Amino acid sequence: MVHGISNNSSAIVIPTLNEAGNIEQILSEITSALSETQSEYEIIVVDDGSTDGTIEQVRDWTRRDPRIRLFSRAGERGLAGAVLYGWSQSRANLLGVIDADLQHPPELLPKLLKAAERADIAIASRYAWNHGTKGWNPLRAAVSRLSTLAATPLICQKNLRVTDPMSGFFVVHSRCIEGLTFQTTGFKLLLEILVRGRIHTAQEIPYHFGVRRAGRSKANATVAFHYLHLLGRLSRDLVLRSTQS
Repeated sequence: MVHGISNNSSAIVIPTLNEAGNIEQILSEITSALSETQSEYEIIVVDDGSTDGTIEQVRDWTRRDPRIRLFSRAGERGLAGAVLYGWSQSRANLLGVIDADLQHPPELLPKLLKAAERADIAIASRYAWNHGTKGWNPLRAAVSRLSTLAATPLICQKNLRVTDPMSGFFVVHSRCIEGLTFQTTGFKLLLEILVRGRIHTAQEIPYHFGVRRAGRSKANATVAFHYLHLLGRLSRDLVLRSTQS
C-alpha cells in the first residue's frame, strides 16, 4: 500500500460497474506497466454495485497483491464520484484514473507518470495526433468534437493548451486538487479539474482510443445532461471570479 512518503508514489483508480469481461486483463496489464516504473504504486478499484462477478475477481487479485485495493460503493453511481472516492482513500502524491474497458492503453501509464514529473497534470489525449479516434462512427466523432469545442473557452481562460479536456485517462498531482470539492455525477472530471484545480502546466501524451472488448458503455442521455450542467456551472464560476478580481 502506498503511504504517500515517496515523491513519486502513485494511485491509479479503476472505476467499475459490471466489467467482469475486462477486469482480469486490465489489472494484469496495469500491474505489468507499473512494474516498469520502479516506483511505489497502488491500484484502487472502486465498484458501483457490479452483479456480474467483477467484485469477486478483484478480491482474488487483492489476496495475491497488496498493492491492489477494492472499495464497493453500495447504492452509489457516477464515474467522477467513484474516482474521487478512490483518490480520497490514498495518500499518494500522484493520482490517476483509467477506464476498466480497455479503451485506454495501460502501457501508456509509465509515460503519463513521467510526464507528470514536468507538469501539474499529464493527460492521455485522443486529439494530440490525427489518428486518436480512428475507427469511430461519424456521429460519435462529431459529438466528441463538439463537446471538446464547448469546453475550449473555459480552458483558454486559464491559459492552458489542452487538446482533450474530456479525457478519462490522466494523472494529476494531489496538491493541485487538495481541499477542493468536485461534481460527483457525470464522466467529465478532468474538465472541472482543469478549470477549478491549481493547474498551471499540462503535458499531453497522444494515444488511440480503443474499442470496448466486453460489457456495455455507460454513456447515455443522463451523462450528456450532467455535462451540460457542468459547463453551465463552470462558466458561471469563471464569470463570478472575473467580476470579483
